[in-house]
Amino acid sequence: MSADVRYFKDLPLSQEVLKGLRKLQFRELTPIQAKAIPLLLEGLDVIGQAETGTGKTAAFGIPLVMRMDSSDDRVQGLVVAPTRELAEQIALMVRRFARYTGVKVQVVYGGENIDKQLTRLSEGAHVLVGTPGRLIDLLKRRDLDLRAVKVAVVDEADKLLEMGFIDDVRFILSRAPFLRQTSMWSATLSDEIVGHARRFMRSPVEVRLSKDDVAQPLVEQFYLRVDPEHKIDVLLELLRDRRIDQAIIFCNTRESTDDLAQRLAEAGVPVEALHGRHSQSKRDEVMSAFKLRSLRYIVATDVAGRGLDIQGVSHIINYEVPHDPEVYFHRVGRTGRMKQTGVSFTLVSEDELAYLNEITAMTNVEVKELSVKAQPEGTPERGAQT
Repeated sequence: MSADVRYFKDLPLSQEVLKGLRKLQFRELTPIQAKAIPLLLEGLDVIGQAETGTGKTAAFGIPLVMRMDSSDDRVQGLVVAPTRELAEQIALMVRRFARYTGVKVQVVYGGENIDKQLTRLSEGAHVLVGTPGRLIDLLKRRDLDLRAVKVAVVDEADKLLEMGFIDDVRFILSRAPFLRQTSMWSATLSDEIVGHARRFMRSPVEVRLSKDDVAQPLVEQFYLRVDPEHKIDVLLELLRDRRIDQAIIFCNTRESTDDLAQRLAEAGVPVEALHGRHSQSKRDEVMSAFKLRSLRYIVATDVAGRGLDIQGVSHIINYEVPHDPEVYFHRVGRTGRMKQTGVSFTLVSEDELAYLNEITAMTNVEVKELSVKAQPEGTPERGAQT
């Protein structure tokens, strides 16, 4: 299959799937879709570097639907996701891809009555989307049989690793046939993630985003050189900008996330912290408040921030520069979505300049320097450009 496929109509998809994509107004493939879908349609195992917002769900969901036999009511496709919210989002999208195919999609997760989920499963599930804990519950109760699985997907592998679910994933996949197609998706592809993946995959092909793919052309990107001791003051100055109605502020660790959120709250800023140690109810509460705009700012780690799939976030602020350039682009990708414009600010201390240089070397979009002083209302004053 040509690597230059640009439109869904040019892929070898069934008329039923194409009809569903037309209904969704899916025409042109995103970069990750153009790279991954042809490989998956050929039956290869794929390790994909992508996150929510890049078209990742369609990248694995469309080939998944194509492999299902609607005349066989057994579970043939399995998707493992770290959180209830993500599992529900995936199931919703795969149902839309399968709208005219007869393929049934069900979702299971903890926190909901298991008997209700068993009732839905009894109605038929060609594709099952679930979180690790609930899938293991069903397997141990012998209420779930994965022996007919032809395609398995592991989504947000880095989050599964952080939450301690990787061993659970291996257990779940051990209950499916070895001769199956598997794809695994992660925002970043560390050696540890790839090492885990190769234990349950067969000669996987790695698919990574290129410099052009991560350009984020709809996001104006700025950086400010700051003294570490005055970083919080510069951040407060940015937040007082009347145009920053809502923002996600990223830190590199849980500890710095909690510390910054506390310091901002003490300064009177309406803010909540969000990271991997928070409970599901806490996550739900924060996300609901942010969506309703009763909460203006969230301080988040990268893994927690990826769950915030919210339209209309105008600003992203990197309080700490990520050490991995890929992570920077995933943060910036929280804004500038659905063809809307966005703005990102990165606060850079002297010891973080090397990380910033790696980031600017990876993108074709200019990251402009701003002056810390003389910030007018609106956009801060521009300084030198890099």
